[in-house]
Amino acid sequence: MDLITLTGEPWADYGLIDSGHGRKLERYGQYRFIRPEPQAMWAPASDDWDAHGEFLPAPDDEGGGRWHFDKPTPREGWPLAWKEARFTAQTTPFRHLGFFPDMAPVWDWMRTQIDGVSEPECMNLFGYTGVGTLALAAKGARMTHVDASKKSVAEGKANAELSGMADKPIRWMIDDAGKFTAREVRRGRRYDGIILDPPKFGRGPTGERWVLETGLPGLIGDCRALIDADSRFLFLTVYAVRMSALAIGELVRQHFGDLPGKVECGELVVREEARGLMLPTAIFARWSR
Repeated sequence: MDLITLTGEPWADYGLIDSGHGRKLERYGQYRFIRPEPQAMWAPASDDWDAHGEFLPAPDDEGGGRWHFDKPTPREGWPLAWKEARFTAQTTPFRHLGFFPDMAPVWDWMRTQIDGVSEPECMNLFGYTGVGTLALAAKGARMTHVDASKKSVAEGKANAELSGMADKPIRWMIDDAGKFTAREVRRGRRYDGIILDPPKFGRGPTGERWVLETGLPGLIGDCRALIDADSRFLFLTVYAVRMSALAIGELVRQHFGDLPGKVECGELVVREEARGLMLPTAIFARWSR
């Protein structure tokens, strides 16, 4: 199985400015932030980073870290855009800023896959604040957005309102992704496309425990039951550093290899603005018709 790379390029509201010595400097609209990045093992282009804030990591038993601000930053968030999608960025306790900018090439790829399909049915599992959901809804997809966090789903609905997409056909589901997908299988549902971005660990709305290594095979099996020969794609991203792209690629191939099309795997990377070098952020596997 060939390994491929999906590259996130800078856009108006986001860019990876510089990286190195285990950190990265990014711009989110008019604000700049420094975050930990273990894979940035090289030296940065510049030693003089001017940022509004920095996330200082700490052990999980100490809360996992905190933000330190050097300049005024709106704690309630500020609006950003990716193509038709509008959403609120803000500094979260989990070191990210309310969306995952390295997913931009994935959003583009999925939109290409459903091009020409009339009202495609798509599902976003572990959908978080819904930028991927809105990226597909803007292209005419009927979306099912699933996340166990009531807060994340509320933020997704707010982002839909901000984008002028509140009237789009989106089912906002506060549910455990595994249980919801299994129920969809029993209901005999099908989808034209599925995107899933599972965490390494997680909790469902009623305390369900998610562990990536043990939960992923069964979830992919259920996703296969919701996809048929007329479907267009499945896209899986994994941020667990210890897992291999080839491993998740083989998992998807075993479940989807009987369908027409192809299975591919590789890395998501973001292009640094300072030097053009590629910073790896996640691994992925995908099936497309």
